[in-house]
Amino acid sequence: MSAVAEAPVTAATVDARKAGDWLLVATTILLCVWVLLPIYLLIVNALSSPQDVTTFPKRFFPSLDLGSLSFFINFAGVARALWNSVLVATLTMILSIGFGAPAGYALSRFDFPGKGAFRFLVLMTRAFPLPLLALPLAVMFIRTGLDDTAIGLALVHTTLALPFAVLITFSLFSGIPVELEEAAWTLGCTRWQAFRKVILPLALPGIAASAVFAFTISWNEVFAAAVLTIENRTLTAFLLQSLGESPLYLKFAGGAALVVPALIFIFAVRKYLFAMWGIANR
Repeated sequence: MSAVAEAPVTAATVDARKAGDWLLVATTILLCVWVLLPIYLLIVNALSSPQDVTTFPKRFFPSLDLGSLSFFINFAGVARALWNSVLVATLTMILSIGFGAPAGYALSRFDFPGKGAFRFLVLMTRAFPLPLLALPLAVMFIRTGLDDTAIGLALVHTTLALPFAVLITFSLFSGIPVELEEAAWTLGCTRWQAFRKVILPLALPGIAASAVFAFTISWNEVFAAAVLTIENRTLTAFLLQSLGESPLYLKFAGGAALVVPALIFIFAVRKYLFAMWGIANR
């Protein structure tokens, strides 16, 4: 038997590996700064006094003046707008997973004519700009009585999140071997029982990650909320309407009120996001 010759490790190879490691570290640090620095500045300014917001250089730590946040939270309509955002985002999350997960499972387990074209059409639904559909949507919603309602806005947000929910769950279910279901069938399980007892526990972290994505899309969406609602505006539409001419410190307070709840929600379900990568790498 001939041993496989291994390439000698030279000084140039070691230097190249070290350079690659340093490049990875530098890229990671740069991305963290790119993502975290705006959030940090937003929170610092939201927790600072109006005078500190307009001064330069900025303090590294905020002065912990809650006057701006208190004024914003007690402003008429903010609490209702925040509740509308939570309600619409939750409905969007439920509808997106309720329709997207079965569609993703069907695409991963069944073959039918036009399957590839169907996946492409699902993705192409995001190619239509929402402003182009604003007028017909408004007319249709007024005629059906869905205008200025949480469920009507949630339906619009679902159409925005559904393509991603379908494609994410399709990739997720495709990564789970079909032999696991077949083994459950041979043990007397029906297709539904095999899905519920075998596939669903494995796919749950990825489904939760897809739900978080749908929640975030709805939470951040502003155009449909501004066009289709008047009395029941979400927080993003309310901020767009009310804070356009407001002082800078109130804008920071409104931005913090919009960003922090979403960050808390994502942090609360972070284990499902990390578990999704564990499934994807199997």
